[in-house]
Amino acid sequence: MKSLMQRVLGTDWDKLPPALQLHYRFGTTTDTGSMEIEYPRFMQPVWSILRLFGALVDRKGTGVSTVVEKSVIGERQFWRRTITYPDGQVLRFDSFWVAAGNGDVIEFVNPVLGLQMSPFVVGNRLHYRGVRFIAKLGSVMVPIPECLTLGHATIIEEALDDRHFAMDFRLTHPIFGQLFRYSGRFEAASR
Repeated sequence: MKSLMQRVLGTDWDKLPPALQLHYRFGTTTDTGSMEIEYPRFMQPVWSILRLFGALVDRKGTGVSTVVEKSVIGERQFWRRTITYPDGQVLRFDSFWVAAGNGDVIEFVNPVLGLQMSPFVVGNRLHYRGVRFIAKLGSVMVPIPECLTLGHATIIEEALDDRHFAMDFRLTHPIFGQLFRYSGRFEAASR
């Protein structure tokens, strides 16, 4: 069977280096590594509120141990992120991904809130361009333009060798600049 990303990328799947194909392969996969999490101090109250709704994490950190487990149930790919800080505090950030048509994916952080993204391959990198945020109300998807939210989302994932990759996620507001970033290096494995 083809993975969600393989279906979305189509023939561009073959352009992905082995580490990124392993990261997105069908079935159960685990990425193990560490991250840096940063955001401006004035955003702390916002992230603490959004954390209550399952969106991202509300604690900064450097060298934060992170395990990302992915599995597929039906048409959904579930992501379970376990983030362990050096002082032992553990935060979870879970989401699920679905195909959105037109080569896009939507990552839902809860049953209502999601981010629609367009993935594309350039060299040995997989890029995501944020399209819009989504509020799913029953069977209706209500688009929320990025200009009315925390800004434009981008993700870049780059293969480092056949099993390791680096990733960088950013939310950048047109007025306030970068409001959130997490980046890290991971080793991909499948079961």
